[in-house]
Amino acid sequence: MSIKSDHWIRRMADEHNMIEPFVSGQVREHDGERVISYGTSSYGYDIRCADEFKIFTNINSAIVDPKEFDANSFVDVKSDVCIIPPNSFALARTVEYLRIPRNVLTICLGKSTYARCGIIVNVTPLEPEWEGHVTLEFSNTTPLPARIYANEGVAQILFFESDEVCATSYRDRGGKYQGQQGVTLPKP
Repeated sequence: MSIKSDHWIRRMADEHNMIEPFVSGQVREHDGERVISYGTSSYGYDIRCADEFKIFTNINSAIVDPKEFDANSFVDVKSDVCIIPPNSFALARTVEYLRIPRNVLTICLGKSTYARCGIIVNVTPLEPEWEGHVTLEFSNTTPLPARIYANEGVAQILFFESDEVCATSYRDRGGKYQGQQGVTLPKP
């Protein structure tokens, strides 16, 4: 298994629509303003956060249960900025729609700009032949409100290509998050 470079990422985006929309190169400025970078990097791709957020709230005193998740635990927000309350979290989705090849596994790590502010970005691995908008989880570990910017970089995806094709892909298993669009809550 080997990590893939910017050349491989560009080729896969062009030939197989692996990332859509795709940005070749790093964007650090948009409309004359500095942004948290996104696009192709040396050995990965910096994904962006869309403007759809689900901010966790405990107004209903619900118990967080992954088998019976209460959607009323979130407040929906559509905005260029999301304010996450102290010691809380929010869900969002990527701008990009991804199609992972059968012989590729991805790992996604949060960008240092957010990590240095106490904002942790969590994304589970994207398995072979998974596709959809990636659901992002932002944890605000600070005692202060935290700001997330839509349409700017939030995490970097690293692509690992295997020497052989897997026997069973995410698509083959009928994975429950296959083809997800929008911010997707937990499914039992």
